[in-house]
Amino acid sequence: MSRIGRMPVPVPAGVTVDIQGNTITVKGPKGQLSYTFHPDMQVSLEDGRIVVRRPSDERQHRALHGLTRALINNMVVGVSQGYKKDLILEGTGYRADLKGTTLVLNVGYSHPVEIEAPEGITFEVDRSGKSLSVSGIDKQLVGEIAARIRRVRPPEPYKGKGIRYADEVIRRKAGKSGRA
Repeated sequence: MSRIGRMPVPVPAGVTVDIQGNTITVKGPKGQLSYTFHPDMQVSLEDGRIVVRRPSDERQHRALHGLTRALINNMVVGVSQGYKKDLILEGTGYRADLKGTTLVLNVGYSHPVEIEAPEGITFEVDRSGKSLSVSGIDKQLVGEIAARIRRVRPPEPYKGKGIRYADEVIRRKAGKSGRA
């Protein structure tokens, strides 16, 4: 049995779960998410916990078991607490600014780079403009938007300049050595 798939997903207070066929809808204080899982998986609500079961021990069913449970857990956590990714801009003159819902990045190009916030995503920029955070209820979308922002100017290994995640460690290289 899958260790992850076997664990039931606890449903916190204030979160309602609705299972119709092979679609699960989770509503909470932060919003609502819906997911259509594989028709072979059996998802049920028992004693305030969501339980995912698989029909057989086939390779595909084992893979789907843990995946389905993890995605449902991410939905429950998202509508109750939300997700947040922090990014840091490292480099002289590198700044982030917020114009409405649009994030404006000045990261050494001849032009500012603008990134529009999709529905369900909010950007927050600190006063210095050196750090920003992406937050929302959909874990996958928050991670995708944060990766898209990082891709504008990935950190380089010599001076560490670029956009990096707050918990990311950049391996630094020595660079050129002087004349021998």
